[in-house]
Amino acid sequence: MKRKKFSDFRSDTVTKPTEEMREAMARAVVGDDVLGDDPTVKKLERLAAKTIGKESAIFVPSGTMGNTLSLMVAGEKGTEIILEEKSHIYNYESGNLSKFVGLIPRPIPSENGEMPIEKIKENIKVSLRMHIPRTSMIALENTHNYHGGNVLSLKYIEEISKIARENNLHLHLDGARVFNAATYLDVDVKEITKHFDSVMFCLSKGLCSPIGSIVAGKRKFIEKVKFWRKSFGGGMRQVGILAAAGIISIEKMTKRLKEDHKRARMLAEGIANYNGINVNLENVKTNFVMVDLVEMDAFTFLEKLKEHGVLALPFSDKRVRFVTHNDIDDEDVFRGVEAIRKVLE
Repeated sequence: MKRKKFSDFRSDTVTKPTEEMREAMARAVVGDDVLGDDPTVKKLERLAAKTIGKESAIFVPSGTMGNTLSLMVAGEKGTEIILEEKSHIYNYESGNLSKFVGLIPRPIPSENGEMPIEKIKENIKVSLRMHIPRTSMIALENTHNYHGGNVLSLKYIEEISKIARENNLHLHLDGARVFNAATYLDVDVKEITKHFDSVMFCLSKGLCSPIGSIVAGKRKFIEKVKFWRKSFGGGMRQVGILAAAGIISIEKMTKRLKEDHKRARMLAEGIANYNGINVNLENVKTNFVMVDLVEMDAFTFLEKLKEHGVLALPFSDKRVRFVTHNDIDDEDVFRGVEAIRKVLE
């Protein structure tokens, strides 16, 4: 077999559609989805809603759009949303929650993506005077991108859900990689998603679809999301070509994520004792490996790594992220371990 030019650990978004996906896309029965005529999109949306235990779902172009639309519908302009300070919604979505939605972020720090319960309670505000914005939403992220693919515990999620209900707050899940979380916890994904009013998950992160994400929730909520999707230019036409891949993502690719987690562990254990880097093995729970550099800066490290045919992503001047996925096999992991050794030497 011809050796790959690069082993690409930059993200689980770099995956190529499987041959089965390509065949399904070529055969897909399509229609105009904006007019509600695409049967393959409808099938995907029914499957997605059933899989995560929600009344309804809608196919959107990206996870960022999915989160923005969810906040647009659930949040009230000028009110606060409580979210973790390193969350994707707050840090990596172009400021959409304020720029377009009009929500005021109330970021709370954490060590692993789980905001302290008491800090959440302290920051829930009820408007008593004109100059105090009330809280309308809480958003959680699972798995947590910045915190190395960390998984929120079911007990924690249940507690946050209880707090949200008691305070009449909408609870949203940025579940871009929620199937990785379910795989790690060894539970049906509905055991996670049942606690949330709305859920976004990606079909193109780890699940190999070329494009697309899902937003799910109550039927009336999704009807409103559909309106805002059109406003944001997310109404697509014969998009069943893409939805056909999404169906395979849910039916099959969600079942193989243990392989990615296993290879992340292999990579982490293979480099954990190298001088010049720090790897916290306890934090390697899903398909992320976060490498902290002792002396070399991340950009120099990555340039040298590229010379050995390995790609990864800088997360700061001293931190690099490696992500395993369907297009990473054991040979890629061995190549990564050896390349990191050579660079550090």
